[in-house]
Amino acid sequence: MGAWQPLPDDLPPEVRHFVEQLRQLKDRTGLSLVALGARTAYSKSSWQRYLNATQPPPRQAVIALCRVAGTGRDEAERFGVRWELAVQAWPKPAVMPTKAEHGADGVHRPREADGMPREYEEREEYEDDPTLPWWDAPPKEPEPSSSRLLVAAVVLAVVLVLTALIGALALG
Repeated sequence: MGAWQPLPDDLPPEVRHFVEQLRQLKDRTGLSLVALGARTAYSKSSWQRYLNATQPPPRQAVIALCRVAGTGRDEAERFGVRWELAVQAWPKPAVMPTKAEHGADGVHRPREADGMPREYEEREEYEDDPTLPWWDAPPKEPEPSSSRLLVAAVVLAVVLVLTALIGALALG
């Protein structure tokens, strides 16, 4: 499709290889990023981040791209392996402090223990299994019926039997 912007020079080789392969796979689809977003449940801006190596894609996004591109099982498995290697090597972004890490006046407060700002702490790992689009989600199992509903049905049955017996005795 169009020309890709150059990848950062300091990108680990595993990440560079993975993103280059992902770009080729996307180009094979012939889809724009908007169309790819519509077909995969990941937005155009998400695909821009994934394909420009500013954020690692979730595993499900890679699977969705493989499905849209019509890859075979072996090629899809190779993309899964490349994804695992890339995510392990992916450089962690500098994280901005959250609202909870600011004082009431909105000023960021460093941690008291070592004076190190919170944004330099270890954060959660990258998400690798986000919410699946409805068409990829496995069918839901029927929820077990509530025990309260069962108790109510039994009580209702007993009341009906007692009413029938009392009515039969009153007539007889």
